Amino acid sequence: MGKPKGSYITIENPYMQVNDPDAHQEVIKVFAEELLKLVPQTSNKEVLVVGLGNVDATPDALGPKVSSKVVVTRHIDEKLPWQIDQSVCQLSSITPSVMGITGIETSEIIKGVVDKIKPDYILVVDALGSRSASRVNTTIQINNTGIEPGAGVGNKRKAITEENMGCPVIAIGVPTVVDAATLVNDMLDHLIQSMLAQAEDQEFYKMLEGLSRKEKYLLVKEVLYPHIGNMFVTPKEIDEVIGYLSNIIANGINIAMHPGITADDINRFKY
Repeated sequence: MGKPKGSYITIENPYMQVNDPDAHQEVIKVFAEELLKLVPQTSNKEVLVVGLGNVDATPDALGPKVSSKVVVTRHIDEKLPWQIDQSVCQLSSITPSVMGITGIETSEIIKGVVDKIKPDYILVVDALGSRSASRVNTTIQINNTGIEPGAGVGNKRKAITEENMGCPVIAIGVPTVVDAATLVNDMLDHLIQSMLAQAEDQEFYKMLEGLSRKEKYLLVKEVLYPHIGNMFVTPKEIDEVIGYLSNIIANGINIAMHPGITADDINRFKY
């Protein structure tokens, strides 16, 4: 598959992108359970949450918004240790922004923080680019092999991996955009099937059907690129959807990392 060896988990639910609290609670529960398989519960565990992305670009704001919603406790453990117990891990959170704003490689910012606080695990949250329109805003992808910021939109930066950071890296992402070539390719598949059922002369459509998905994608991209460039598309209600998605991811992390914290405790610890 061309991917590093590791664990890859995909959670899919179309109701993540709509206002359905019951469905969101189910996704949060499953997400927390799956996250715990990669970050086991241990006492005195220290976790760093990294929210990748640009908060000023709505489809790319997932990471920063999650980073702002997780319950950070590292400062409480240092200053007010009697306020928390062993069921709450030491969690800190940063939002390194993007290289176009800071002028600094994102991985270098993270590495500097990691060298200072020495976490046991890094949870990296980022918005992704999808190769399927149906997966946009409907899937959570988790792995323990790290992430290359910007890779989904053709703007690769230095990878954030255990090898580069010195501790396990868990990547959490949701596809929030799809490139125009993928969108046209998906529609082309539907068109081919429709024309095979209706057209009298089917040879041309049979030829297209015989192409692999990758071949059709490259063909579409070659035709589109001179006219529209490397365009990416996101749903018009993305600002509302990012709110739902960031709540789901942040609450899943809170439940998994802080099993002793309830919803009533969040206002107590988060200020």
